[in-house]
Amino acid sequence: MDEEYDVIVLGTGLKECILSGLLSVDGLKVLHMDRNDYYGGDSTSLNLNQLWKRFRGEDKPPAHLGASRDYNVDMVPKFMMANGTLVRTLIHTDVTKYLSFKAVDGSYVFSKRKIHKVPATDMEALKSPLMGLFEKRRARNFFVYVQNYNEADPVTHQGLDLTRITTRELILKHGLSDDTVDFIGHALALHRDDRYLNEPALDTVKRMKLYAESLARFQGGSPYIYPLYGLGELPQAFARLSAVYGGTYMLNKPECKVEFDIEGKVCGVTSEGETAKCKKVVCDPSYLPSKVRKIGKVARAIAIMSHPIPNTNESHSIQIILPQKQLGRKSDMYVFCCSYTHNVAPKGKFIAFVSAEAETDNPQSELKPGIDLLGQVDELFFDMYDRYEPVNEPSLDNCFVSMSYDATTHFETTVTDVLSMYTAITGKTVDLSVDLSAASAAEEY
Repeated sequence: MDEEYDVIVLGTGLKECILSGLLSVDGLKVLHMDRNDYYGGDSTSLNLNQLWKRFRGEDKPPAHLGASRDYNVDMVPKFMMANGTLVRTLIHTDVTKYLSFKAVDGSYVFSKRKIHKVPATDMEALKSPLMGLFEKRRARNFFVYVQNYNEADPVTHQGLDLTRITTRELILKHGLSDDTVDFIGHALALHRDDRYLNEPALDTVKRMKLYAESLARFQGGSPYIYPLYGLGELPQAFARLSAVYGGTYMLNKPECKVEFDIEGKVCGVTSEGETAKCKKVVCDPSYLPSKVRKIGKVARAIAIMSHPIPNTNESHSIQIILPQKQLGRKSDMYVFCCSYTHNVAPKGKFIAFVSAEAETDNPQSELKPGIDLLGQVDELFFDMYDRYEPVNEPSLDNCFVSMSYDATTHFETTVTDVLSMYTAITGKTVDLSVDLSAASAAEEY
């Protein structure tokens, strides 16, 4: 361990493992350490025994739930947008060869106390029960505008500069109702709250186009994909990539104390009396608590069930977004469900998560609107965790700290953090202009 490295990465969460892989591919000498004896950090996957130990102490799970090894319960469950940044990163790094994916069955939104399939195209808008006849026509015209919009072709802009007008102004021009705006902004553009309405419309239009493009890749019920056996495979896949390019991994390394020189710049990491020297450190917030601040909490419920979520067309894997306005909250609530069809539970069993940015200290009552959608559950676990963001200046100390995972059940915000960290570390941007059809061999439809 007494060597010098370009970068030492602390923690094997997904963000840290992606960065380790990207930096190793760039030819940097990388040492990757974790205080735990398993991959994944806070975003690890647990089997049933591990889940029981974490939430119920030493109790043995009941036999009727099936074999422990058949469970892969993700602690930070998130679907991937089929045309999104994470999938492009997987293809760019060739990590797809280590993984198999399966399409997610359904994408739903909670509106007027009911679950509805999310309409994503002009034709789906015409069929959606979310809107009345005249509103459908207005929504269809808006979808056609978004689908035709090309940033490089002014003809498609129809005289509108989307970098200057707000989303609210764009929507007003199309005469859409508040309820329609609600599902467009939250279930299609995947905004977490309503701040986007007063921001430039271009971002929302790009997000809507990404949703529609992702949906078109499968011609199925949702724009999302998910790895077989869950997300626990992802950190390990990027760890393999790092190792192929010369990265060194050390698990079960206690303490991992970051060392600084007299100028306050990082100079190494010490564990078990040995110090590895380095120029830069990448880590999750738990390794440098003095360089982060708490920005909130995530409340979540984990349910084991023996049936699909009611009113979702018997779908075995779905996301339901509950927009803030529908619940009288400050931010959205998310329901995630996956099952044995993705090899995350024994046959006949389903795993559901309800998550939200915590606005109270009582997750049981706060998450009730999402839990009520699940129907009967076999087991239910509650959890809260703190969220942190870095407050240091990496150009002064060469420490690059990731943000904690948010409550969303999709990956777009996660990968945005990773790629901005990569640029801060290397001064370069990752070229993700890849041919997504190249990934087809690694996907299961």
